[in-house]
Amino acid sequence: MIVIRRARHTDLNCLMGISTATGSGMSSMPTSLTSWENKLQKSEESFALETTHANGEIYFMVMEDTASRKLVGTTAIYAGVGLDQPFYSYRVSTLISISKELEKKNKLEVLHLVNDFTGSTEIGSLYLDPDYRKDRNGRFLSRCRFLMLADFPERFDETIIAEMRGWQDKEGHSPFWEQLGRKFFGLGFENADFMSAVKGNQFITDLMPRHPIYVDLLPDEARNVIGVPHEASYPAMRLLEKEGFRKSGYVDIFDGGPTVQCQMRNIATVQKSERRVLSEILANDSLSDDPYMISNTDLKNYRFVCTPLVLAEDGTVHITQETAETLQVEPGQTISFAK
Repeated sequence: MIVIRRARHTDLNCLMGISTATGSGMSSMPTSLTSWENKLQKSEESFALETTHANGEIYFMVMEDTASRKLVGTTAIYAGVGLDQPFYSYRVSTLISISKELEKKNKLEVLHLVNDFTGSTEIGSLYLDPDYRKDRNGRFLSRCRFLMLADFPERFDETIIAEMRGWQDKEGHSPFWEQLGRKFFGLGFENADFMSAVKGNQFITDLMPRHPIYVDLLPDEARNVIGVPHEASYPAMRLLEKEGFRKSGYVDIFDGGPTVQCQMRNIATVQKSERRVLSEILANDSLSDDPYMISNTDLKNYRFVCTPLVLAEDGTVHITQETAETLQVEPGQTISFAK
């Protein structure tokens, strides 16, 4: 069975291998042992923390094939971004200027360096092993975060965002970075991305221009990819759009990838989620093939599966023995689920 669970320190070596496989552009998963150790430590502390608001916690989770014990995917929620170090974006706005004497009207796009998403909750770090990109595993890996929002809404901000990887060519070059970021930092894209993930954003504060940047002054190769996601990010973006996420008019300062957002209460999975008491354990062959995403609602041992269940007429729910063992639940406990 496929299970999504809290990441543990014992997952460290596997996560290092996964971050190597993702390539450049995922700053939340750098190939740095120290960064991974810090992230896992922060995640374990966050799951154990008693809190009623978002204050920079990290909830990092992994997808595991229980038959092989192989880690095949990652996903995470970052609560309250920008509270310990600045969270930068470019806001894309339109500037209109008119000259009556010349009978000319200019409509120009402008990039503004902002911290508008400070305090928001970010979903990210989505990765799925190519061999497991089937059987709706990608959808499960993405949607489990929204069931967590429904399970513990008090731990997160109402504004939920996701930064999509920006467009790169086949060699991994980012035209947006090459024509803009490199001019100010003198670093290659991968180096800047790695530095941001490992050493923080102070160098951005120090060197990034504060004045608006007129998009028309950039070469076409950079202008044409502003707000365009990486080819590998399209499936994830389509899943988010089905949940209600939309482009926000903000892009990543490194690769120009789009930021999408949605209010927590408007996310489809949050709206569909239910909580019921588990009343009966059934034989593994007694259910239909209609799967539900299910969580055990136990934050300190948080787990999800995607499998059939039975909604009983008395308002309780029935699951199979295998599902109960994987979720580590017993009759009388409350579980949550979404279709």
